[in-house]
Amino acid sequence: MRACMGVALVEMIDDNLKATTKVTSNVTKLSDTAFDETHVNSGNTTQFPIFENYNDTDIEFNKLEENKTVANFTESKEFKVNGFFSALLLASPYPKFYWNKKLQDTVQSSFFWGYMIMQIPGGQLVHMFGARRFLTAALGVNSLVSFTFPWIAYYGGWICAMICRLLQGLTQACIVPGIHSFFGKWAPLEERARLVGFAQGGQALGLVIGLPITGFIAASPVGWPGIFRFYGILSGLCACVVFYFIADTPAQHPKISASERQYIEEGIGIKAGAKKMPIPWAKILRSRAVYAMIFAHYGQSYGQITLFTEVPSFMAKVMHVDIKANGLLTALPFLMMWFSSFFFNWFTDMIIIKKYLSVTNARKLANFIGCVPASIGFVALAYAPKNIYVVESLLVFICATKIASQVGFMLNHIDLTPNFAGTTMSLSNFVANCVGSQAPIVAGFILTDVTSEQQWRYVFFVAAALYLMSNLVYMILGSAEKADWNDPPIEVNNDIEMVRQETEPMIKNPDEKKL
Repeated sequence: MRACMGVALVEMIDDNLKATTKVTSNVTKLSDTAFDETHVNSGNTTQFPIFENYNDTDIEFNKLEENKTVANFTESKEFKVNGFFSALLLASPYPKFYWNKKLQDTVQSSFFWGYMIMQIPGGQLVHMFGARRFLTAALGVNSLVSFTFPWIAYYGGWICAMICRLLQGLTQACIVPGIHSFFGKWAPLEERARLVGFAQGGQALGLVIGLPITGFIAASPVGWPGIFRFYGILSGLCACVVFYFIADTPAQHPKISASERQYIEEGIGIKAGAKKMPIPWAKILRSRAVYAMIFAHYGQSYGQITLFTEVPSFMAKVMHVDIKANGLLTALPFLMMWFSSFFFNWFTDMIIIKKYLSVTNARKLANFIGCVPASIGFVALAYAPKNIYVVESLLVFICATKIASQVGFMLNHIDLTPNFAGTTMSLSNFVANCVGSQAPIVAGFILTDVTSEQQWRYVFFVAAALYLMSNLVYMILGSAEKADWNDPPIEVNNDIEMVRQETEPMIKNPDEKKL
């Protein structure tokens, strides 16, 4: 759902029409009828004003064009044949928009504005009310917004489209903290890497499957509106699955066996009679282990954003290969990332179960594998020959190894504090994305010439250096030992405690009277 917007905009925007929105002119006089109602706007159709006395200077009419659909949309033969269904955006022709590049970027960026704003509050809400409710609500809201997005964008323009994406970002901010909060109550240490790693691997699999499906839907008879409706229906189905099959804790699950509940609670360390307590922010913010996870998350986030946003540009400008146009080149690194995640999930659990390494050292080893080989891959990419097979092999190598970090610092949140894993993850995710999102800005500052191989080397060197530095901080400060502030106080029955205190002397010295 996050990635589909970029593909959908390709179909939503008419590039040929967009080129005509700039008129090569230096207007000295507009005719009196230039902005007459019949020329400017009629319903959802737009006509261009008439110009007189012009020469060779560009003028762009953003205010007129930014929120309008393609001219003559309702006058086409297809619309007259399928008028009712076309008006509901259920049959071709589908409207296209005049949105310029700035407006397209605004619509896409608005998702991440909401995602970042709600990240820390989302972690608190999940802790207070449980993961099940907020995961269901997030998926449900995204289902409704995505399904209705084509109508909202068409009738409300780019501002309403931006609000929709902002709302999706606000609700999706609960998902990652919610997943960590859920596994903090359900994933015993012996199975933790496999359970959490399998779920987190869905991010890579979603890109491998989602991008080709999105392109296929866009080219099908349902057109670009079908993209949002498909993901809306899929999100709604996922919301139903979460609502009916998930419980916040083993104790709340209606069908769990007593033996399984006991196994999970003992494996996690859930104590009977423990009650939920407020988030200990002061202790969290003083924890060295928390800062270690934040630094590791930041390095991974910066490297990943560089990989996803800058490498395709490097391939196009330096290697002269449009990686986005080649489905195999785009999907192969993510596919290998997903496959390799199974190995790292099993390997991490195995070395913990067999006690080859402590939990802390096992997490540090996984994070080391996720950072150091990736940094070496970026340096190699900086000096790679202009050979697509070499470059693609390096991208596969980087993606296949960097996924190990998901059973490193990301799993460390649950090890450190199962009760507040969602909270610490929301804090880590907020900081990492705030700072990591500066990767395109840093790259833009370095790349004064996008065809310069030397300047691209500096971009890759920065990413490699941050991988190494963040891993070094994690290796020094990181810890997977359960924090002393994790466990809430045990509620004690005062009557039972009074009886125990009265009877303890007699039990302790039963033969005292005989002496």
